[in-house]
This record gives sequence, structure tokens and C-alpha cells, in this order.
Amino acid sequence: MGISLIGISHHNTPLAVRELFAFPAEKQQELMKEMIARGIAEECVIISTCNRTEVYIYTACPGGNFTELQDLVLEFAGAQDVENIGDYIRFYNGSKAVRHLFHVAAGLESMVMGEDQILGQVKRAHDQARETGTCGVYLNTLFRYAVTAAKKVKTETDLSRTSVSTATMAIKAAEQGLGTLHGKKVMIIGASGKIGSTVLKNLQCIDGAEVYITSRNMGQAGEDHHHKITYRVMEYEKRYELVNEMDAIISATSSPHYTLTYSKMAEKLVTEKPRVLVDLAVPIDIEAKVEKLPGIMRYDIDDFQELARTNNEKKQHEVVAADQILDEVQMDFERWMVFQLALPDMASFKEWMEQEAEKKGLDKAIDKMFYRLRDHSTPAELHALFGHLKEIE
Repeated sequence: MGISLIGISHHNTPLAVRELFAFPAEKQQELMKEMIARGIAEECVIISTCNRTEVYIYTACPGGNFTELQDLVLEFAGAQDVENIGDYIRFYNGSKAVRHLFHVAAGLESMVMGEDQILGQVKRAHDQARETGTCGVYLNTLFRYAVTAAKKVKTETDLSRTSVSTATMAIKAAEQGLGTLHGKKVMIIGASGKIGSTVLKNLQCIDGAEVYITSRNMGQAGEDHHHKITYRVMEYEKRYELVNEMDAIISATSSPHYTLTYSKMAEKLVTEKPRVLVDLAVPIDIEAKVEKLPGIMRYDIDDFQELARTNNEKKQHEVVAADQILDEVQMDFERWMVFQLALPDMASFKEWMEQEAEKKGLDKAIDKMFYRLRDHSTPAELHALFGHLKEIE
């Protein structure tokens, strides 16, 4: 089949390289349009998260043109000269590409296995491609099947139950670094975003933490109540005025610029004490050399690998059940795909059969026969059948 993907992920790509591929929405749309304009793809969808960037394409040419595809993605990322960049790139075609998307949507490829955020990110990627006009019948159907499969995994297995997330790991890092968050001041930068709001929600379990949130979209500073906790809202531009008071700062924005720089932090941190800074963004929000300042413990998303590994080991018994579900849904999709691709070639053959059947009053039986073939044959059997019919035609 003509579905392929090219991508990089946390599995083998360091954060410094992933940052280059963390395309904002506008650039994703531009890349998808360029794929089609250059004839590299007929359809295109891009998934871009903290831990992965993957470009899914459909082309009538099975396997596509990998060289052109890779060159364009590297051009947009500005990554042509990255040393050993080929070691990080992954390319899948046909059934392997389909299976990979199903795994991604179900959370099996996530750093934290079974986490819920990825399904929403897959849906948003699909929606964005449809709005951009780069998602046609094949990728539209593929992504709908992927979402269906992920929902079945979520409801029929325990993979997503009691799963840690990057948000909970951020809070654990702050607790471990400070001993406790009781009586501590915590600032969340980017609390209106998906991850930031999850951090805020999880803080309701921390008794006695004094929480401040900062966001460009929050409006006037003041107090508010949310998720059963009290927090103080402050304007993003005033964040440096309070950093010296903070014990922990968690930043999770989609900004292309630093939310906390080394020079500003060096100027504002006049009281030396233990502080935990957690950066959940890609590209990073907190300038890395901030960790050189006295008392600073800085974590980025790659620092959570070990905690995620422990969580994932506990979920291995659920992976088998999840894969069985994905097998069934993938089989359904591939049947549909084979049938869809064969129909144009089979049109005249089907028309002849219908004409012959109509003479005998059996015209409706032909449609039933075709759909029964689709629903009860394997993709390989359908390939073989349609190949023989095409030869006869």
C-alpha cells in the first residue's frame, strides 16, 4: 500500500536534535503543502509532540520516494548538517507504517507507556491536516481507524490506568529535590496549555503548596479557584519579579524562545537556596546553563527516562492484550485499503457481473458478495483475488 512515514522520536534521538524538528503549527502546514506541491505525496499528516515528529504520507507509488521525502523534512528542520542525522531517522512503509501509527495513538510508543495525551495529539494532527486540505480519503480513514483502535485499547485493557505522565513526573522531581512541596512556592509557566494545566490539576493532591501560574492568556493577575486548589494568577511578563521567592518552577509552553534565561535568572536569584526547575517543553523553555547557578536542580523531559522505564515495565503484561486489539483493527483497515485500491480496476468487471446477475434477478447479490469478500478475507487473500480478476479482465 502507498502509506509511508518518516520521523524521529525519543527512542533514539536526543533532545537537542528533536528540538530542530519541533515544528510550530504554521510550519507543519507549510511542510504538508510543500510535500504535495512537489509531488512527493498526495496526502500528508504531521504529528509533532515533545517526544516525536512524524510525517505520514500517502502516494500512489508504493514506498514513495524516500530520498526526496527525507531531504524536504531535513530542509525544513535545518538539520542537513547534523552529525549522523541518518542514525535518528526512521522510515516505515505499508503495514509497518500503519502499525506504527496504531502503536503511537494507543500510547505504546510513548516515553510513559499508556499516557493519555498522545491520543489527543493524534486527533489534533488529523484535524489540522484536514483543515489544511492535505488529508484525503486514505489518511483520513487511516487516522480514524487509529483513533478507534486506541480507544479500544484504553477501554479494554489496563494500559492507561494508574499511568504516570510527564506532569506527575515533574511534580515527583520537585518533591524529591526539595524533600516536600508542603509550604513551598511553585510557579507554573504555561498553565493554560495541555501539560501545564495537567500539572496544575495534579497539584491538588499536594497539601500546603502555594501555587502561582503565569500565562500570556490569563489576563489580569489575581486569585482564582480551579481543580479544588487555590492559586495566584500573574502576568507572564512579570514572572522574573517572583522567581527569587519560588522553590520550584515548572515550564511547559510551546514558545520558540526561552521562558527563563540564564542572564535574567542570574540577576534575579539573589537568595541562595535549593530550587527545582522542570522543563517539559520541546524546544526547551529554560536555558540549559541555568543549572550552573547555585542551588539549581534542572530537569528536562529526557531526565524522566528512568522513571518512565519503571512505569513501562509494570505495563508489559498489558501490551499483549493491546496488540491483539490492534491486530484486529489493523486487519479491518488493510482489508478496506486493498478493496479501495482495487475498486477502480474492478469497476468494469463488477459492471459485467451486475448486468449478468440482473438478467437473473440477482443484482443485489453482487454487492453483498463484494462486501462479504471485503469483511471476511485477509488482505493477502484480497490482493491475490483482485490480481487474478484483473488478469481475467
